[in-house]
Amino acid sequence: MSTPAEPEISYEQARSELREIVHALESGGQPLEESLALWQRGERLATICQRWLEGARSRLDAAIAASDSEQPAG
Repeated sequence: MSTPAEPEISYEQARSELREIVHALESGGQPLEESLALWQRGERLATICQRWLEGARSRLDAAIAASDSEQPAG
């Protein structure tokens, strides 16, 4: 999930930083270059969050499938 230049961070860390970036972009006042850099970092963080959520969904689906297969029929 991580790139060599960017260590993997937790979902909570990525989400928290993403919220800070959204707030900064919504409040405005940054030069264009800084806004663009914030936007790009936000995109990377959103991707990290999405991957965490997809992984969690896969594990949940697998656990449900395993639970369903263990229950006796009838």
